[in-house]
Amino acid sequence: MSTVLLLIPLISAFIGWFTNWIAIKMLFHPKQPTRILFFTIQGIFPKRQQQFAEKLGKLVSAELISFSDIEQKLTHPDNLKKLMPLVDQKVDDFLRVKLSDVFPIISMFIGENTIQQLKGIFMNELEEILPELIRNYVRNLESQLDLEQIVVEKVSRFSSDKIESLLNQIMSTEFRFIEIIGGILGFLIGIIQILITLISQ
Repeated sequence: MSTVLLLIPLISAFIGWFTNWIAIKMLFHPKQPTRILFFTIQGIFPKRQQQFAEKLGKLVSAELISFSDIEQKLTHPDNLKKLMPLVDQKVDDFLRVKLSDVFPIISMFIGENTIQQLKGIFMNELEEILPELIRNYVRNLESQLDLEQIVVEKVSRFSSDKIESLLNQIMSTEFRFIEIIGGILGFLIGIIQILITLISQ
């Protein structure tokens, strides 16, 4: 068997690895449209960034984040209970400090029992109206915020370098695997070429 035949699998492996490496690089490069002879080429992600942003915006607003989910989470009894100690503290501060600053005469006639009674009334009322206040606030927010448009604008403004860096952080292992697979397939094709050559002799 000649030395040239033995080199075929190695050359094929290099070609397989190199073509996959080039294909991965062409996902991001060239970042700007570049004319080569009769063709204009540009990396897939830079070229399709606007379309990617629009698709992502629709996905986020339709599937990932919804104001109804936010509303349900905020008005859930367990989450409201976590707010009540702070509300209790603010009501107590109002009755003991701020009320006496604004109406010093009235505060002279309000004792501890009255403060506790008033605070109990306020807290009961707040527990009833707080969920509705939150619901109204979220609905008002929904009418003012366009999640889809916010995502589209943010992603559209990403630099090509930032997108490349982000995807490399997420998919560096997968990209490396694709390169290695290219080399392995190239090597196997080289082995098959040797076998075909030997059989045909």
